[in-house]
Amino acid sequence: MVMKQTPSQTVGPYFAYGLTAQQYHYPHSQYADGCLVTDQTQGERIRVVGRVLDGHGDVVDDAMIEIWQANAAGRFDHPNDAREARPLDPAFKGFGRFGTGTTPDNSFRFDTIKPGAIRDGVAPFISVIVFGRGIMNHAYTRLYFSDETTANAADPVLEKVPADRRNTLIATRNDTATGVEYRFDIRMQGDNETVFFDF
Repeated sequence: MVMKQTPSQTVGPYFAYGLTAQQYHYPHSQYADGCLVTDQTQGERIRVVGRVLDGHGDVVDDAMIEIWQANAAGRFDHPNDAREARPLDPAFKGFGRFGTGTTPDNSFRFDTIKPGAIRDGVAPFISVIVFGRGIMNHAYTRLYFSDETTANAADPVLEKVPADRRNTLIATRNDTATGVEYRFDIRMQGDNETVFFDF
């Protein structure tokens, strides 16, 4: 008898069809994509762009990135975040998903807003989850912003990261002709590997 791996034991190519269908031109709807905002969304519009790189520095063209973030007031659209002093934004859910093989340069792109700090002493951040071929458990990391130097210096999570590795969690701000863009490349292994968290 030949034993084969089941879908729960291996990764891909299940993402495209079920999770990022429209990006790969499948005729199915998808729950989330790379655009988290509408005209009614409150907050500063930003674009987050980046690539996933393997241990050799080669671009990974079949990863999937998910992000989850607070709104501009620093509140998550989640029942456990019941801080009424920080209003919900009905035009912002804070969740996005993007497949890297859908752009010419195999990058991911999220049109969103810059999140507010969830409480005093915590820097604004975006939670990032990486799914990919050969990764049995998805990888969790965070994106912080290069123009939040004071808040970053006091952030309790960043403080726990060795000083020489913190730069792997900082997205670099670029002011472009189309608006504010933050560059955040994710390095899965090798030199300058992104810091991943164990949740």
